[in-house]
Amino acid sequence: MASPTAAPPAAFTDEDRAHMGAALSLAARGLGQVWPNPSVGCVIVRDGRVVGRGATGKGGRPHGETIALAQAGELARGATVYVSLEPCNHHGKTPPCTEALMAAGVARVVVACQDPDPRVHGSGLERLRSAGIRVETGLLMEEAAELNEGFFRRIRDRRPMLTLKLATTLDGRIATRTGESKWITGEMARSWGHGLRARHDAIMVGIGTALADDPDLTCRLPGLEGRSPVRVVVDSRLRLPLTGRLIRTAREVPTWIVTLKDGCDPLRREAIEQCGAEVIEVEPTSAGELMAGGALVALAARGITRVLAEGGARLAASVLRDDLVDRLEWFRAGVVVGGDGLPAAQGFGITELARAPRFKRTALRAVGPDVLESLRRV
Repeated sequence: MASPTAAPPAAFTDEDRAHMGAALSLAARGLGQVWPNPSVGCVIVRDGRVVGRGATGKGGRPHGETIALAQAGELARGATVYVSLEPCNHHGKTPPCTEALMAAGVARVVVACQDPDPRVHGSGLERLRSAGIRVETGLLMEEAAELNEGFFRRIRDRRPMLTLKLATTLDGRIATRTGESKWITGEMARSWGHGLRARHDAIMVGIGTALADDPDLTCRLPGLEGRSPVRVVVDSRLRLPLTGRLIRTAREVPTWIVTLKDGCDPLRREAIEQCGAEVIEVEPTSAGELMAGGALVALAARGITRVLAEGGARLAASVLRDDLVDRLEWFRAGVVVGGDGLPAAQGFGITELARAPRFKRTALRAVGPDVLESLRRV
């Protein structure tokens, strides 16, 4: 993903970098909890001492700057503010953060990157400058853009950032030829997967996986049970059973079923909605199919910025074929089951290597007895 443009960077000090790094760390804590807003961290420093810290609250309110300013109080006057994203400059559910910063009398604002939202883009910086506040941008810009890639994608591409998670054998199989898949990877890898769930707004599976596994799709890490994402099932004909775990617990964890417009039984839809799930209709393709891209657009329209796709093979093939995968988290166990095992992705028509989706590795780590390879689109 291209980084937002910025003015040539100022001569930032090691102290500046350390404080902005702290602001980014604060922002990272909110991933998966702040949609439809970006996750923003803010650190306020006066006379070399941190006097205020804040990050975007759950559901997007309050903003990080508001929390940090309240913590700093009068000590914010004459201070330097480090913020991971351009302060908002429009009235929404709360007043603009630019007004709060001006009213607090801060002397300097260091911003990692601009906000791509047309309601803000550049205007927040200019308003602060017009008030006589020294404004500098571009510090740790790429890191800040990566952190809020989901928000940026939603604004620019009208879809969320998509992470595809795969857990396979060494030869890329997600199950034996009989369908046995529990468990290919070990307990530590599964815990890591739950951590991925906690950092995404929504988790998406295809109807095949939902029928075969009857999953919970929740975050079950101790202390993080409340960070379960919205559960999304791509189900073109509303085949998800009312007796399955997803529907039975729909009033406890938000559950959305993406289906074809005018393609489902109205009584079936009514029964699902009475159980607490939400049915989202999307237009079919010319071939009458439900494409993953259409589902993602529908999710973005509801504020979702980060989606974790966990399977199965048909959904994986769909998002790879349509070049929708931004990040790939691939767990591999030291197991081989052979070519008659079920592949991680169904065939999707690649005849030339030049047309195959390509990714670059960003990390490789041991997760217990397994390996996790993290990749990003090229």
